[in-house]
Amino acid sequence: MSSLARTLKGLGMASHPGPTVAVTTLITVVAWSAGRNAAGCFLVAAAILTGHLSIGWSNDAIDATRDTSVARKDKPIVLGLVSRRTVGIGAVVMAIACVPLSLASGLLAGLVHLVAVAAAWAYNLKLKSTRISWFPYAVAFGLLPSFVTLGTADTWAPWWATAAGALLGVGAHLANVVPDLADDLATGVRGWPQRLGEAARVLAPLPLAVATALLVIAPDGPIGAIGWITLAVNAGLLVAIVAWKNAPFLVTLAVAAVAIVTLVIRGDALTS
Repeated sequence: MSSLARTLKGLGMASHPGPTVAVTTLITVVAWSAGRNAAGCFLVAAAILTGHLSIGWSNDAIDATRDTSVARKDKPIVLGLVSRRTVGIGAVVMAIACVPLSLASGLLAGLVHLVAVAAAWAYNLKLKSTRISWFPYAVAFGLLPSFVTLGTADTWAPWWATAAGALLGVGAHLANVVPDLADDLATGVRGWPQRLGEAARVLAPLPLAVATALLVIAPDGPIGAIGWITLAVNAGLLVAIVAWKNAPFLVTLAVAAVAIVTLVIRGDALTS
């Protein structure tokens, strides 16, 4: 493999591709559902993508020493695919690019998204090892619906969308940390999920489920058949997690999937 190919592969791995692609796709689809035109959706996607690349790359650059100490085989810096310096430079470049791309959706909308990105950077730099590690996730995800609505209809997202976004963020935080609890504890990371220990695995789906319920019940109008089915599926997944102590983590991801699909379906209610 050539040096360039190794570097590109390393940058791809360090970008946290799963969450980056998922969040970029989700918010872009929600923007389309809320009424953004093709050009507007492209700007939303570009802003979210550059913001998330800056977040993912800064995370790996900041954590490189700790990841190396526990020999994280899923980290490209540890594997020698890309240097810490290259990843750090990439994070700064994407953060700079995110500024005009965010502001292209409007001054207030852009500032809202930049605050969300700044919250994520604050998590990477300091807050991930504190009791309030959940807070930047709640702020960042809670602001994303308003980034969409301010850029589409020049209005803040309704309270239920903001609350649901914040809950999705908290659930994402728990779900993201659970697989790495042992490594985090071994390297002294003592954020909220690490302090909860294995209880974090059981708690992870709860904010996701509450977010789904909010998205179904809170908007104006009848719940409808799809809404009741969604609530039933959500309840069934929660019962499975509580009753089945060793339930696979995929069940929690299923709760997250239900919440995400519900947010997309309710996109048209964000600006109505």
